[in-house]
Amino acid sequence: MLDLCQAFVVLSEAQRFPQPGVHSEMRNETMASRCVNGRSGFPMLFLVAMALLGKAAPAQTIRVDTTAGRAIRFDPDQALGSSMDILPANLVDKVYSEPILKESLSAGWGPITYRQNTELTIAAWHWNPIGTWSDPAHQSGYFTGSAEPQGFLRFSFGYSLPHRGSTRSDAPQGKYSRLTDGDAASYWKSNPYLTKRFTGEEDARNPQWMVVDFETPQEIDALRIAWGNPYARKYTVEYWVGEDAFSKPLGGVWLLFPGGQVRDGKGGTSALKLSDTPVKTRYLRIWMTESSNTCDTHGSDDPRNCAGYAVNEIYAGNLAASGEFIDIITHAPGQNQTAVYVSSTDPWHTAADIEPSRVQTGFDLFFTSGITNQLPAMIPVSLLYGTPEDSVAEIAYIEKRGYPISYVEIGEEPDGKNTSPEDYGALYLQWATALHRMDPKLKLGGPVFEGVTEDIKVWPDAQARTSWLGRFIDYLKEHGRMQDLAFVSFEHYPFPPCEINWSDLYREPELVKHLLEEWRKDGVPENVPLMITESNVSWGLTQPMADTFAALWLADNAGSFLASGGAVFYHSPIQPEPLRPGCHGYSTYGNFVANEKLEIQQHTSQYFASQMINLEWVKHGAGVHELFPAEADVRDDAGHVLVTAYAVKRPGGEWSLVLINKDPSNAHAVKIEFADAHGQQAAHFSGPLTMVTFGAEQYHWHPEGAKSHADPDGPAARTTHSAKSGELVTLAKASVTVLRGKID
Repeated sequence: MLDLCQAFVVLSEAQRFPQPGVHSEMRNETMASRCVNGRSGFPMLFLVAMALLGKAAPAQTIRVDTTAGRAIRFDPDQALGSSMDILPANLVDKVYSEPILKESLSAGWGPITYRQNTELTIAAWHWNPIGTWSDPAHQSGYFTGSAEPQGFLRFSFGYSLPHRGSTRSDAPQGKYSRLTDGDAASYWKSNPYLTKRFTGEEDARNPQWMVVDFETPQEIDALRIAWGNPYARKYTVEYWVGEDAFSKPLGGVWLLFPGGQVRDGKGGTSALKLSDTPVKTRYLRIWMTESSNTCDTHGSDDPRNCAGYAVNEIYAGNLAASGEFIDIITHAPGQNQTAVYVSSTDPWHTAADIEPSRVQTGFDLFFTSGITNQLPAMIPVSLLYGTPEDSVAEIAYIEKRGYPISYVEIGEEPDGKNTSPEDYGALYLQWATALHRMDPKLKLGGPVFEGVTEDIKVWPDAQARTSWLGRFIDYLKEHGRMQDLAFVSFEHYPFPPCEINWSDLYREPELVKHLLEEWRKDGVPENVPLMITESNVSWGLTQPMADTFAALWLADNAGSFLASGGAVFYHSPIQPEPLRPGCHGYSTYGNFVANEKLEIQQHTSQYFASQMINLEWVKHGAGVHELFPAEADVRDDAGHVLVTAYAVKRPGGEWSLVLINKDPSNAHAVKIEFADAHGQQAAHFSGPLTMVTFGAEQYHWHPEGAKSHADPDGPAARTTHSAKSGELVTLAKASVTVLRGKID
């Protein structure tokens, strides 16, 4: 009877720990304890054993659905790429040196997207330092880069905007709003391209606004606005009731102050008694719907100077019983001013506003360096702080040089600038008209959302619509211009840097799938491809970016995006960056552990994952691959899917599977099956089978501050053997594995 008891325990434990060689001590200990005095405990053991013997143990299986018509076709040379972003001025030459270019390209990514960073800092972009000013005598106004190739474009720069309206941006140092800077001569001005002169529609179709954020609720009953030119003839003043007006736009409502309606504004300094009793609010909004169209300080020669709205300074607070105005706004030329946000900003600037410390790569250097892999590149044009003429000149320059373009991405993160979908739509159509007039074949798209994980919500419009993308799509449809949207792009930075934990890996596939479903629900047609044009673990530095976590995340991110119907995926960035402090410890966005001089000491886990994707899973340069549905039944006690699988049939008939084991503690032995949806025509790997694995056994990050490093630091483990039908494949704990071979 003891032998039967032992047999039962072996069977029972095999269900819990099916992988050979794992948990053997635990298995032996369990067997010994359960089989002591086995004769007295036999009846119950016997009954359970019989039940188990009558029911096969649940298999751990990867099933690939080979049903005809289920495959998603993609070419890695179009669908799997990387990006080049803004650089410190002193490191441009280093990044484009031959040794670093060679290292950067060795990660295996195909096409590249050029990231347009100046809009994130609320700056204009001179993609070409040579060009013309709308006011050449004063080297100021609206700049248009020269479309004629002359010389070699090695660098390009951003220019800060003198009429800036928003306090906060991605580069706060030396940046601030002119609305609360304490300088009566400076002023904010809205974007003239959002007025009737350029949109062809009434100003009320694209209302412009200013929002004062007091940070904590304040008692408000009075307002003063020192208007510039042009000023608002019609506007309202409102207060917010609810949660955060920007991060939770559906968690409250804008209400009109009792004295907040102005229908015949005269300009100058206007004082408003908003309410007889103070209203407690954190946010105050001025909503402008009709312009005076009077000209600003730059004169009447350029119609852009006479369109929109301009304000020198805002004052808000209370009227004392004596009639004295008590201003509670902090007026200062810096980030300590009371924060203000605006709907748009005039891109007018001067030659003196150059920002020389942050460099965008010049297009000649970009295209001739080799960083593009000799493939067409995605190129941006500046929208929020640019002009249509400048964007046309930019693309014309690239075409005259003969550099290949795959897509043109219009603008950069309008949601992050609180740009309304209608404002972005009005600008997008002006740019699309100008660009397609120059080259009808250009594939234009956007809007390049920030790294969100949910549909983007905004304050309701008159029809109570709250989806940013839904309203943008509606805008294009209402204007009969859907044909001008060749793709929809967004960035993917899913996890807050200080809140990441291992279980976030289980969520990644569903996050990606959910986002793509949301964009389709918003009205993006099925024939308009969806693209991730920038991605990483988080928007802020965090140690998991350098740990094994990042390798598993990246493989799952790329695979789940394509499997969910995404068209083009760009991982960021391609170049090395210095190791720097972040949440949980030191890390880097790049593929390399490098110092401040960009001297590369090691590769990060994302580098090895990149190679697994690009050099093992797919084959660049081979043509169209087919991605078939695949799933695994490996779950933990909480129901988390521990193993995800992405199955590709390469040109030539070879099958390649990338398998991600997200179990941080255990290996898992799995069986690989290929069959159609009805379970027919079952097949298995047969003949030579290549297995490449990278994970916790090949790489371990040691957090030691500025001396943080990996040991071991790769490479991936590689074996080749002759596959046998139905054999088990062991996936190491916390690993990415690629299996590649033929099936029969």
